[in-house]
Amino acid sequence: MTAIQTHFSKALILALAGGLVAHGATLSGTITGGKGAAAVYIDAIPGKTFPAPEKHVVEDQKSLLFQPHVIVVLAGSTVDFLNSDTVQHNIFWPSVSGNKKMSHNMGTWPKGEIRSFKFDTPGVVPLLCNVHPEMSGFIVVVPTPYYAEAEASGAYKIENVPDGSYTVTAWREGMKAQSKPVTVSGTATADFTLTK
Repeated sequence: MTAIQTHFSKALILALAGGLVAHGATLSGTITGGKGAAAVYIDAIPGKTFPAPEKHVVEDQKSLLFQPHVIVVLAGSTVDFLNSDTVQHNIFWPSVSGNKKMSHNMGTWPKGEIRSFKFDTPGVVPLLCNVHPEMSGFIVVVPTPYYAEAEASGAYKIENVPDGSYTVTAWREGMKAQSKPVTVSGTATADFTLTK
């Protein structure tokens, strides 16, 4: 085989391999209204279910704060609640997206200990501490892995989305969540203006 044939064969193999890689669409946009962390997610992908992630997410209690203040996790995720403070904390949530039947109290535990909880139901979980009423945080449990946390500017980008028509939801602390239909093909844009 000549050098030219070898080069051509390698180029052909690379081109064929590249054609086998599935590249999804990109959904991007901006969230305005309110301040602070925001999340955007696709509500469902018809005909698809998503396995729970094996890796746990850590929600720390440090300097009398939930750190990070907002985390976004896929339904089925396990969150490890770590206490890094020298005082005890009692973590609870009064509801999930307003459903008080889904309230839960994690109990009280000292520095260095972890208690874990698996969040199976999508929704917004407001975190509070019975010992320190000034503490608050949020876990946003999303139904698909197609989500993004917005940048400080409000810009977000969700990549590798299968082409299709979906309902997309935006959430930010203190604001009403907003949902809208979006058709994704190649690239798509969805902007949100949130209100109280």
